[in-house]
Amino acid sequence: MSAPLVRPRHEKKIAGVCAGLARRFGTTPTTMRVLFVASCLLPGPQFLLYLALWFLLPAEDAYREAW
Repeated sequence: MSAPLVRPRHEKKIAGVCAGLARRFGTTPTTMRVLFVASCLLPGPQFLLYLALWFLLPAEDAYREAW
């Protein structure tokens, strides 16, 4: 079973979105951050998606309390 999509408490730099995505998809947080920064060079709503995930993804502590 794969890891739940949550924002971790300890591996975050700004909001934990890249660290949460990395944990979910089995990569390192650094790899996910590099991919995000590289994607920001392309046209599209990447930054808005990051902000949306920041507010929509539950924090790891809140997720553990719910389960």
